Amino acid sequence: MDQMELRQRAEELYRSGQLLCSEALLYTFNEELGRPLSDDALKMASGFPVGMGALGSGGCTCGALSAGQMVLGLVYGRAVPGEDAPVILEKAKQLHDWFKSDKGSTCCRVLIRDFEFGSPAHIDQCVRFTGDVTEHVARMLDRDPDWDRWTPKPENV
Repeated sequence: MDQMELRQRAEELYRSGQLLCSEALLYTFNEELGRPLSDDALKMASGFPVGMGALGSGGCTCGALSAGQMVLGLVYGRAVPGEDAPVILEKAKQLHDWFKSDKGSTCCRVLIRDFEFGSPAHIDQCVRFTGDVTEHVARMLDRDPDWDRWTPKPENV
C-alpha cells in the first residue's frame, strides 16, 4: 500500500471540492481495498465533515479522524453479533491517541477556531489533516502483516 499515493488521492479529492474530509478518506481506502463498500455505504461518511455537520462553527469530532476509524472498522471490525473482533478497539485507540497527540485535540471546533470558516487557511489545514490521517491509517495497516486477512472482499459484501 503506497501511503503517500493514498494521501495525495484523498487530499486531491478534498482540495478539488469533490468530497469533504471523511468522504475523501473513506472513498480513497474503499478504492484501494477493491471497493468492498457499496456507494450507499460510502454515503454514511457524508455526515462527519466539520465535526459532524456543524457548519460554520464546527462540531466536535474531526471528520477525518471519524473516517479513519471507519476504515479501521472495515478492516478489523465485526459484522456478526457475537463474532470475535480482538483487534479493533486497540487499533481505534491507537489512531485516536496519535491524532490527539499530533494535533492537540480531536475536536473540530478546537482545531479550526483560529480560522475563518471556509477560508483558504481553514481548507488547507483540513486537507492536510485528511492526508495525515490517510497516511497514518495506511501506515498502521502496512505495519500489520496480517491486516488483509481481516479485510472484507468485494464479493462478500
